[in-house]
Amino acid sequence: MGKNVLIISSSPRKGGNSDTLCDKFLKGAIDAGNVAEKIFLKDKKINYCTGCGYCNTVDYTSCSQNDDMKEILDKMQNADIIVFATPIYFYTISGQMKTFIDRLCARYTRIKNKEFYYILTAAASGKDSINFALGEFRGLMACLNNPTQKGVLFAGGVWQKNDVLTTDYLIQAYNMGKNI
Repeated sequence: MGKNVLIISSSPRKGGNSDTLCDKFLKGAIDAGNVAEKIFLKDKKINYCTGCGYCNTVDYTSCSQNDDMKEILDKMQNADIIVFATPIYFYTISGQMKTFIDRLCARYTRIKNKEFYYILTAAASGKDSINFALGEFRGLMACLNNPTQKGVLFAGGVWQKNDVLTTDYLIQAYNMGKNI
């Protein structure tokens, strides 16, 4: 029986390097018999967390804001595997991803027993260029119930749109998805 895979792409460019790798991971996951979906955050309305406290004082399962987060949170709760993909800007995650993570506050205690993969792209090619970004994700993982980090794909040396198309990162993303 296949797994339920949810890919969260935080690239500001549809078809950008990290988004393209998401598509390859998605194809690999589907080819292996899993049910998989990609959410492109740029297409969603996700407001900033206002710190109003509604989610931790009034209703422990929802947010006071009416945007697309409820739909995504429902999908995260139902997923077996969650993939976070982000370009690296100034050695950390994109603003879109950070805003998304902040909004998990309404239900982070209900995101349990998930396997996580990360797809990170950066203009810099050194492995140290992802340490801060991984720190952001690991901070989130420390707040979740029984998460497991299963894999990291770092695609360094890709800056301009389509740079990733001439690399073996496409094969790596496909194989990572196929081998979940």
